[in-house]
Amino acid sequence: MHPSWKPVLQSEFEQPYFKSLSEFLSDAYAHKTIYPPKQQVFSAFITDLHNIKVVIIGQDPYHGPRQANGLAFSVHRGIQLPPSLRNIFKEAHDDVGAPIPPDGDLTRWAEQGVLLLNNTLTVEAHLAGSHRGKGWEIFTEHIIKYLNENRPHLVFILWGRDARGKKPLIDQSKHYIIESAHPSPLSAHNGFFGSRPFSKCNEQLNKWGYTPIKW
Repeated sequence: MHPSWKPVLQSEFEQPYFKSLSEFLSDAYAHKTIYPPKQQVFSAFITDLHNIKVVIIGQDPYHGPRQANGLAFSVHRGIQLPPSLRNIFKEAHDDVGAPIPPDGDLTRWAEQGVLLLNNTLTVEAHLAGSHRGKGWEIFTEHIIKYLNENRPHLVFILWGRDARGKKPLIDQSKHYIIESAHPSPLSAHNGFFGSRPFSKCNEQLNKWGYTPIKW
């Protein structure tokens, strides 16, 4: 993680709920196949806290082999694009003309100030949603509350029910919210396609005097 996050995260790591979560994860990693790998669980926090302009909130990591890399919706280079990410790239192409990239590693977004945060940061192999209710939701809620209170202007992009559940945590007099259905094939045609989140985000960043994101 970027050093700017350490004081914020350290205070969370010391909370009773997180100690219980850590015990659960230690046992899970010891006896089951869990994604992402331990060393990548907090990879979303590679983005300098003070440079964050956009927060994209997902649900939980990909649960297939070698897919999840700690950044919401992102996969390692060389891994076939999951359907949700293909749909994200299709919408970005249709919305702002972004070329379809050769890989699904979204580190290039993170480096521009996009925090790619899942609602839960771990998952058991082949069992979507398997780590819900273990404490991660408290953790991500606290992170969003911190950003809401301590940053002046952020664009929050909420895709899907889990992400949209965080909306009450965000002060819309300070921040800008873009929300729609999840990019999953199950819901993309019910409000994700055509929602133009990428152009809307950059329009708002321009209004605030920020450099837009190169999607």
